[in-house]
Amino acid sequence: MKHTYHIHGMTCNSCRNHVEKALSNVEGVTNVSVDLEKAEAVIEMESHIPIETFQEALKQEGGSYSIHKPGEHHHENDSVSAKKEKSKGQGTGTFYCPMHCEGDKTYDKPGDCLVCGMDLVEEKNLNTTSSEQWTCPMHPEIVKDEPGSCPICGMDLVPMRPNLSAEEKTYRKLLKKFWIAVVFTLPIFLIAMSEMLSNNPLYDFLELKYWNWIQFGLSIPVVFYATWMFFERAYRSIKTWNLNMFTLIGIGAGVAWLFSVFGMLVPDFFPDQFKTEAGTVHVYFEAATVILTLVLLGQLLEARAHSKTNSAVKELLKLAPNKAVKVVDGEEQEVAIDDIELGDILRVKPGDKIPVDGAITEGETSIDESMITGEPIPVNKSVDDKVSSGTINGNQSFLMKAEKVGSDTLLSQIIQMVNDASRSRAPIQKLADTVSGYFVPIVVIIAVITFGIWAIWGPQPSYVYALVNAIAVLIIACPCALGLATPMSVMVGVGKGAQNGVLIKNAEALEKMDKVDTLIVDKTGTITEGKPTVEKVGSFDKGFSESEVLQYIVSLNSQSEHPLAEATVKYGKEQNAEFLKAEGFNAVTGKGVDGKVNGKDVALGNAKMMEQANANLSDAMENEAQTYQKQGKTVSYLAIDGKTVGYVVIGDKIKETSAKAIKELQEKGINVIMLTGDNHDTAQAVASELNLADFQAGMLPENKLQEVEKLQKNGKVVAMAGDGINDAPALAKSDVGIAMGTGTDVAIESAAITLVKGDLHGIVKARNLSDVVMRNIKQNLFFAMIYNTLGIPIAAGFLYPFFGILLSPMIAALAMSFSSVSVIANSLRLKGSNID
Repeated sequence: MKHTYHIHGMTCNSCRNHVEKALSNVEGVTNVSVDLEKAEAVIEMESHIPIETFQEALKQEGGSYSIHKPGEHHHENDSVSAKKEKSKGQGTGTFYCPMHCEGDKTYDKPGDCLVCGMDLVEEKNLNTTSSEQWTCPMHPEIVKDEPGSCPICGMDLVPMRPNLSAEEKTYRKLLKKFWIAVVFTLPIFLIAMSEMLSNNPLYDFLELKYWNWIQFGLSIPVVFYATWMFFERAYRSIKTWNLNMFTLIGIGAGVAWLFSVFGMLVPDFFPDQFKTEAGTVHVYFEAATVILTLVLLGQLLEARAHSKTNSAVKELLKLAPNKAVKVVDGEEQEVAIDDIELGDILRVKPGDKIPVDGAITEGETSIDESMITGEPIPVNKSVDDKVSSGTINGNQSFLMKAEKVGSDTLLSQIIQMVNDASRSRAPIQKLADTVSGYFVPIVVIIAVITFGIWAIWGPQPSYVYALVNAIAVLIIACPCALGLATPMSVMVGVGKGAQNGVLIKNAEALEKMDKVDTLIVDKTGTITEGKPTVEKVGSFDKGFSESEVLQYIVSLNSQSEHPLAEATVKYGKEQNAEFLKAEGFNAVTGKGVDGKVNGKDVALGNAKMMEQANANLSDAMENEAQTYQKQGKTVSYLAIDGKTVGYVVIGDKIKETSAKAIKELQEKGINVIMLTGDNHDTAQAVASELNLADFQAGMLPENKLQEVEKLQKNGKVVAMAGDGINDAPALAKSDVGIAMGTGTDVAIESAAITLVKGDLHGIVKARNLSDVVMRNIKQNLFFAMIYNTLGIPIAAGFLYPFFGILLSPMIAALAMSFSSVSVIANSLRLKGSNID
């Protein structure tokens, strides 16, 4: 029999392998084929097997996958989505592994990673910022959106405390367990250490064997409550053969504790080497409990440090206000941010945060956009200018129209991009993953060899030395430090970029940006302001006055959304030009536009457009156009019924930051090339002003794409910066696509890096960010490698023959715990980096 089922919960190849393995192990199954893309499993079986049997097999694999008959899974997805949308508090209800063991895989509930055993981290999202609510301390069922009194008892309502994030809940739970562990471990440690005293006063009260039983009793809460999760993770890791740090801790501490219990129950089983002068077996309750408590301390410090690595997202979340002032029929009313709809008119008062994205409809002001663009100087805004959610109004009031709300705002998109990028894997992480795959089995083998060497050649009591050193080897090894080295740096680096107006789509772009040696830039909107203005309208034909030429230009362009077209239409309105009837409008990419105006065939664009319209350009016409083109202006020709009759000169100011940014990039060894669809003379004028030796003009979208491919074939690592639809193919093909945030959605979607402010200085920031992040990752990897390379031989007793030095398992546990914390601490240094 062969059946096809839908599998819910798979996000990567690792998931696919887990599901395939779990289903294959079901009795009666002869073959299983799982398709990740279709989320389907084709199962061949000897006879019919109930779907519940397969569900139980997947549940034992960790419970994050479910199996359904085709067509039945949609309802579950809907309920999960609805659950996520309704979640209120400090997180989204989406959890992921900080080490990205299974790629982009996410979970719907808190817990620990099925592969590495680490606590899952909750993703932050703007949807969690809800307006403050009020409740009655006596009647918690009373919840209102504003302060007042309880309708039942009359008491004043008090603000509701927001739900704790999963991150904070995990931290508090670990903190509680840590103090319980300390309370019970400390007396065990003191009892054990008292044996070092010559006349131990404790023996005046009870014999040694009774103190051993007291240590056993005190260890039970530590082992079976405070740190039991470590043994659960160790068992799961062995069961699924995803060996990790907790495998080593579980084996090391478990052996020490079980040996001690066994030694108390059947002391005669052990040789005299293991016994004290009093005839009792040496117990290691203090080693087991201290090791477990120190590992718990490490987990506690990691949980607190993790919360700092995504502090950039938390700071961005704080930018979103909870309430806004809505204007309805001239009346102002305060509304929750969630209640704002598209088209609403909002009043923004001096010093207030702008609630949503939109455009100013009345008034003017200066706005502090530093929290999004990273630029400290306030930007002057007036009617029709765009404003963004989370930015801060200056000292004047204005009205605005809501154009983007909820998850569509720039702030929401920035937060989502930071979340996605933080979960992505950098290629350099493959090295750590490869090492980690072999790490735990090798450490276990080294521990066994250590035991053997000490048991055979060690000093008396050799078996005691062998046991203690083998445990130390298991405990000191730390695969987590290796696993955390890359993702922690990426998470902090991506957040740092977001705070400086550099949005990273994925970790791979961050790594590749460090290797870029060639940068291709578009001219309009990238090097220049992208805000063209008409400087002159001219006529080549005595039959058409300049005003008539303008009339035809604005009539045709009135149907276009191109920035140059918008500039001519705006100029036409200022000159009170009459708009004629236009139809059959058609935009020809890289050339211009054509259509019918008043029944006449009209074409407007560059020389290639005139050629397509069969309109001749005389030498005199070209010479007149070149006069302006050599000044860096753009000239568009107008043809009516196949005859060139006029032209329009459009200027676009070069951004103030362009020259400085290009110079800085060139000093970093990056070859900057300008590719533009404009004519040669205009391009040369801009290139000369910017000291650009390499440029190409008259480039169509396919030409830009071909240039990127040509450079890549020559071994260059190419970054492409652009802002228009015509740049999208080259942006997608380049090694690193960089979109100007002021550009089109298509360009931004095609790019791996987006610059919020949209100027070339952002590329300098992106390069500097990439440099510091990659340096930090290499430092982390070096530290983790060196730590394990030196720590394991010392724990095995390598220094004992030369210096008489041995490493206590308790010291090994302390070193292991702090190795991961130190990697995170080094990553956090990125927050203080200067990338300007």
